[in-house]
Amino acid sequence: MLPDAKVYITDLNPRLAPVSYVADGWFKVERVTHPSYPDQLKKICQDYGIGLVIPTIDTELLLLSKLKNDFRKLGVNVIVGDTQFVETCRDKRNTGVFFENHGIRVPAALDPQKPHFPMFAKPYDGSLSANLHIIKSASDLTENILNDPKLLFMEYIDKTIYKEYTVDMYYGQDNLVKEIVPRERIEIRAGEINKGITRKDEVVGALKEKLGYLPGCIGCICVQLFYNPSDGDIVGIEINPRFGGGYPLSYAAGANYPEYLIREYLLNESIEYTEDWVDEMLMLRYDDAIFTK
Repeated sequence: MLPDAKVYITDLNPRLAPVSYVADGWFKVERVTHPSYPDQLKKICQDYGIGLVIPTIDTELLLLSKLKNDFRKLGVNVIVGDTQFVETCRDKRNTGVFFENHGIRVPAALDPQKPHFPMFAKPYDGSLSANLHIIKSASDLTENILNDPKLLFMEYIDKTIYKEYTVDMYYGQDNLVKEIVPRERIEIRAGEINKGITRKDEVVGALKEKLGYLPGCIGCICVQLFYNPSDGDIVGIEINPRFGGGYPLSYAAGANYPEYLIREYLLNESIEYTEDWVDEMLMLRYDDAIFTK
């Protein structure tokens, strides 16, 4: 591998970012929406010989997808899908069409003016499980919900029947899937898995068949879905074209996606499809603290 390689991070306020104290170094940058952000990132890459840029937050994905070619000219690989693929993932209306085009059903769309209870509402561009609504009766359909232009209304998926999964999938430079690790979300906090377990079940084969080749998709993506083990029904919910917050569980199970990135983009090696990861690896998270002067 690369014994002399280093990992740097960027942040708005790196002194208050815990990862700053375990990384090899950090850089303070402007918000991703600031006009100077791209140039700041490029200068850091040039000054420190950065070979890989790995975005981890939703708000920077689209911008960096549009700048991939600019960075490539500097010898820097930005690990994010092509712009069209990112746009599909960032707007859940497009994601639903994408799933259906690939043979994966999505929750049925419902009309809030002709409600069928229970129903579910979520924003088409949301993240962190914000602004989600389980609507059990007419009294839950408040004016704020009805008048929110970003909300999509849909069939409610019963969690007593379906298991909720996030699936970490790694795509090579050839846009072919190389590894698929379903994680059952046993408990969620602030939109992120808090307790989970890997499941080597029929979801793996189904996604390999339906999503085995995705033009414009590279690196790690996480697919959220519901799975009914009694009849095998899979319901697609969303796709995040980045590393997910629960990826450490897949890593602990043996799915070493950072190593794949190094091998592909820095060592020019090919990655073959594998299912060599640990089934039923359980993760139980807890809060920790970093103390520094």
